[in-house]
Amino acid sequence: MTMQAFHLYLDSADLADLQTCLPHPAIHGVTTNPTLLRRAGITRATLPKLLHTCLKLGARQVQAQVHASDTDGILADARTLLAEFNPGQLVVKIPATRDGLRAGAELSTAGVPVTYTAVYAAEQAHFAAQLGAAYAAPYLGRLEDSGVDGLALIEQMQWLIANSGATTRLLVASVRSRAAYLSLLDLGVGSITIPPKLFTELFDHTATLDAERGFLADAAALG
Repeated sequence: MTMQAFHLYLDSADLADLQTCLPHPAIHGVTTNPTLLRRAGITRATLPKLLHTCLKLGARQVQAQVHASDTDGILADARTLLAEFNPGQLVVKIPATRDGLRAGAELSTAGVPVTYTAVYAAEQAHFAAQLGAAYAAPYLGRLEDSGVDGLALIEQMQWLIANSGATTRLLVASVRSRAAYLSLLDLGVGSITIPPKLFTELFDHTATLDAERGFLADAAALG
């Protein structure tokens, strides 16, 4: 089986927070949703500007969610979003509802990358792969908050996708700790989206920084 390249996303609509991490070659892209936009004071009108700024900062793909729930509305909204970007730059996020799956399948057939979001059941990941989605996004933290064994469920989702023959990746969101991130890597998920504060925890290790300072001090002493 050919291994897919891992995709690391930042989950934020706060440009100041994003700029603490970008640019960095380890980051594939940026994910947003209406809740993150509201927190950051980003309107639908200013969303394209934010996402284009992320692309200029080195993100290879950006993700934005539709603001409709019926099939026709989802398709119309997705096309409005897509008109602002070059092909492949924008991944359209759609909740994994009956209408969402119907609309997403049409977009996938047309070559548009789609993320089915709010994936809470194993069969939703199965349908995402069946319909050619780029990503299926379960929420680890929210699953665990509801009393579900989130890692066990995501492991089942990953098995279904890996054995589907599709190129769909799980894009695990609501990842709150380094331990959770490492556990997801153990499961072999293809993509994870993290808040900028977790990026700092993963990339800035105290012991490594201390060792670097020691090496630099010794290098300076060498003359």
